[in-house]
Amino acid sequence: MTTPTPPAPQAGVPQNNPSATDTPTAEAASGRSGYLYRKVALHLADHPDDIFKTGEITRAISAPSSGAVFEVLKKMAAAGHATHHRDPHHRFQITQAGIDAAGTLPATAPRARASSGGGRQARPAPVARPNGTLYHPRRLGRGWDVEELRRLRTRQVPVLLYGPPGTGKTAMVEAAFPDLLTVAGTGDTVVDDFLGSYNPIPGGGYEFVHGPLVIAMREGRVLLVDDATLIPPRVLAVLYPAMDGRGVITIPANGNETVQAVDGFYIVAGHNPGVHGAVLTEALASRFTVHLHVTTDWDLARQLGVPKQVVAAAIDLNADLAAGKTVWAPQLRELLGFVKVRDHLGMTAALANLAGIAPEDARDDVTAALSRHTGTPITALALGKR
Repeated sequence: MTTPTPPAPQAGVPQNNPSATDTPTAEAASGRSGYLYRKVALHLADHPDDIFKTGEITRAISAPSSGAVFEVLKKMAAAGHATHHRDPHHRFQITQAGIDAAGTLPATAPRARASSGGGRQARPAPVARPNGTLYHPRRLGRGWDVEELRRLRTRQVPVLLYGPPGTGKTAMVEAAFPDLLTVAGTGDTVVDDFLGSYNPIPGGGYEFVHGPLVIAMREGRVLLVDDATLIPPRVLAVLYPAMDGRGVITIPANGNETVQAVDGFYIVAGHNPGVHGAVLTEALASRFTVHLHVTTDWDLARQLGVPKQVVAAAIDLNADLAAGKTVWAPQLRELLGFVKVRDHLGMTAALANLAGIAPEDARDDVTAALSRHTGTPITALALGKR
């Protein structure tokens, strides 16, 4: 989007005279290739979680003109490389696209370091999921979650993901493994959902159609057992022979057919500990070497356009959830839904909708937190009079 020139001098933005400088304004006009553009973009990329006033950036990079810096920031915003906040001051935060673009810029001077004293690795580009949406990788160990999951697969180290619904467990696995097959677990899941069953064929008779576990073993693919702790333990036991050193299962319903896993076969499971009916048995837990707690990435939520006040309310609600003071708190899934509603119906409706999707016994807690952080009285979304 195009952003307007600031209408008047404002606090936090030094009002230098651009004409009094020799090169920065011309450099800003030259776009990405300009020296000043590089300095601004690299500084923002080194501080992806921060929202800067123009003057703050000007001082940080020792630029002679805040006017030239502001022109660069407007170009970045127009290109989708920065988010332009007006609240009421002009402030800017780099987007994921901006971080990716900054990684391609030649450095003309030593990069600024994060406040911790160490440099930041450039965040990898978003990864497309099968439904076309993008997954933004998060840090895991010494690298990024998508890359680390792929390494764990090559080493045959099984992973059990756990955390509240909506934190991105399934999205992460879908982004990591394009060859993924999935079994969505429920209390009604049966062995046939893994191994297969007889289906009628045209003209009469039946044929055995192999299930996702068999296909994954024979084709060397990844099987995600989603909501694994909702599946009855006696059903989950069908996985265990496939996960031990032999990698062999039999299918009693198909004449005790034997299936041998080939290279590449891998099992990942996910579960939501707080969901009613979820039971993590020792037999299941012991089959997974890595137990990875997946939580909402609040910095990513801000980068994807969730207002800081809404993120702050969500953080408070999640702290209350952990302390047993409430029974529900919004995660990344709900926050991204908030952004979509806001973009179509406006902020007031988006806040009301976020309150409305909360379970009834948590709705008062959610409305109170949102009202406290936004300064706006909030009620659940409803139709008004004609």
